[in-house]
Amino acid sequence: MNNQKRPKLALVAAVLVVAAMAPGCSRSASVKPTTIRLDYAYYNPVSLVLKDKKFLERDLASDGISVEWTQSLGSNKALELLNSKSVDFGSTAGAAALIGKANGNPIKAIYVYSRPEWTALVVRKDSPITKVEQLKGKKVAVTRGTDPHIFLLRALHEAGLTEKDIEMVVLQHPEGRIALEKGDVDAWAGLDPMMAQTEIQSGSRLFYRNVNFNSYGVLDVREEFAKQYPAYVERVLAAYEKARLWALQNPEEFRKLFASDAKLEDPVVTKVLERTDLTRSTIGDSQRQVIIASGDVLKQNHVINSTTDVSATVNRLIDPQYVQSVVHKSLAQK
Repeated sequence: MNNQKRPKLALVAAVLVVAAMAPGCSRSASVKPTTIRLDYAYYNPVSLVLKDKKFLERDLASDGISVEWTQSLGSNKALELLNSKSVDFGSTAGAAALIGKANGNPIKAIYVYSRPEWTALVVRKDSPITKVEQLKGKKVAVTRGTDPHIFLLRALHEAGLTEKDIEMVVLQHPEGRIALEKGDVDAWAGLDPMMAQTEIQSGSRLFYRNVNFNSYGVLDVREEFAKQYPAYVERVLAAYEKARLWALQNPEEFRKLFASDAKLEDPVVTKVLERTDLTRSTIGDSQRQVIIASGDVLKQNHVINSTTDVSATVNRLIDPQYVQSVVHKSLAQK
């Protein structure tokens, strides 16, 4: 090779290397997943809209990316799916996400799909129980690692009790409802829509309610996915926003869709939606405060390690950057 050409070739190679390393022009701009996997859950009505309307599938079609859906039966199941990499995005309660994070589940809470009053303490219509103190020595059905579990612990703590003062019967949410109605347990830490079903169909009573003990419904993403595909995290949240706004703008259609997908009677759906607030989706200080308060009780009951720095763990859990970017872009387009 001509020695005079070598410096020119070296210069070209150097320019190509610099260009490849430059932000925005990178090979990473072309990196994309082949499939994005999400959960859907009856406790996350927005996920039902997103799945039904195929907003995400239509957005990703031009990129050749498919969408897979898996049902979560509770926050504990969603956390299992996230931890096993079976889904990339999972629906949990905020405080349940803290349990996962504190126990080593590598997730970020990035979006609020609802502020619900989805849990309360429930008894049969003929039960003499009217206050939390009366649960001492009683059988209480609960799903560990979920908002109803955390709600129960906070209610007991407020009444001067702990989980050691009751006989906790660990069941998944639908089985907890059945156990209550059959009389196998004295009370149930309920979850909508099953809680609304037992109210309407069996006359069950919500004897203890406290909306402030209900932590927000949050969408979690696997940290590995977010690090590898940050642009697609935003694409998912943009589709979620489209579904949330559709639900708010089309309340009657939303109610019918929810009833059809979840196979629920209209009165049940109406009751669930009456206690479900979909008006805000950004995640930040409000959720942080509720989750931290839950974390302190979780430590006292040894659900998470007593040495856990709850505030630091919550700060590592909550990541508002993605939804803030989506909302900012949406406002800029108006």
